Amino acid sequence: MPNDFTHLDAAGNPSMVNVGDKPVTRRTAKARSIVVLDEAILQHFTNDDIQTKKGPVFQTAIIAGVMAAKRTGELIPLCHPLGLENCQIRIHLNEQREVVIECEASLTGKTGVEMEALTGASIAALTIYDMCKALSHDIVIKEMMLVEKTGGKKDFYRK
Repeated sequence: MPNDFTHLDAAGNPSMVNVGDKPVTRRTAKARSIVVLDEAILQHFTNDDIQTKKGPVFQTAIIAGVMAAKRTGELIPLCHPLGLENCQIRIHLNEQREVVIECEASLTGKTGVEMEALTGASIAALTIYDMCKALSHDIVIKEMMLVEKTGGKKDFYRK
């Protein structure tokens, strides 16, 4: 049976993917997390953010998400360390009053940035949890997904 996993060598051992011969292309990725907060937390939502004793929740989550995206290669085994050229995180409430976190990462390089976008959105969600848990533990991080990626072998767009 052929090995279809890119991070395993022929013997089945973990192996970093060799990107040395891959072409340099423009790479982008967008990821999304959705966090459901208890009404006890949402009542603190004013001026497009949640204010807690720890500070502005969304602003702090944005900073944490960008910091995490930049360190993805240190956090996830076998990920290449990348010099991101851009990382933007946007946070808002949707119609159901759920917190939507969108992380977009990009660079020009030999490997994609989907793990960086996913890491940024994940850590932003975890930061919201951490900053709001004193108000209520009824918090659910219900969704984490890659929304799209461009560059490399093939593009991906979630419908």
